[in-house]
Amino acid sequence: MNQGIVESREGVTLAGGAPFGAALLRRALAHAPEIVAADGGADRLLRLGVMPRAVYGDFDSISAGAQARLQGRLFPVAEQETTDFDKALRHIRAPFVLGVGFQGARLDHGLAVLNALTRHPDRRALILSAQEVTFLAPPEMELHLPVGSRLSLFPMAPVQGTSEGLRWPIDGLHFAPDGMIGTSNEVSAPRVRLRFDAAAMLVILPVRSLRAVLRGFGLPSPARGG
Repeated sequence: MNQGIVESREGVTLAGGAPFGAALLRRALAHAPEIVAADGGADRLLRLGVMPRAVYGDFDSISAGAQARLQGRLFPVAEQETTDFDKALRHIRAPFVLGVGFQGARLDHGLAVLNALTRHPDRRALILSAQEVTFLAPPEMELHLPVGSRLSLFPMAPVQGTSEGLRWPIDGLHFAPDGMIGTSNEVSAPRVRLRFDAAAMLVILPVRSLRAVLRGFGLPSPARGG
């Protein structure tokens, strides 16, 4: 590492402090084998028997015991203007990042992570929960998904787009967080094409679609399933 920067030619799994289990961690590591923690996420990794390569954050939630075990892997980021997810994301150089432990514990923390996704469109980051994968849509994307799959869209700012392969097309709609949203849409053809005029639309899919999403981004993934 150079000045605390994790550099990887493969995807990086980033663990946060919200609850996640061994199964979700295995799914993430199958695609992104490097492992990094954001603050209290280090404790959750250690409880699962996994040693992170590096830990970032303001260290207000990591335990003293974890800090003692992780000497030499701790990289404090003292500023309080951004979340631990944001701090860690800025210190990772990799084709993509899979975040686990960033949804479910507190609504405000979860919303802050989605805000960070939107503010860093240059960083390809996907947030995993036991049920879903959430990511910021690029200007154009093609996904190969099972017909009948749920596909939700949530705008983080005013945005328009077009679609192919959705039960309810989005062409001509004006999306906004305080107006039209696109949750609970449905895949109607094996190939879905999405186009947006701004980097402001979140896509939410079942977590089993992770491999299809990575393929849609043209990202490298060593995994054979999931």
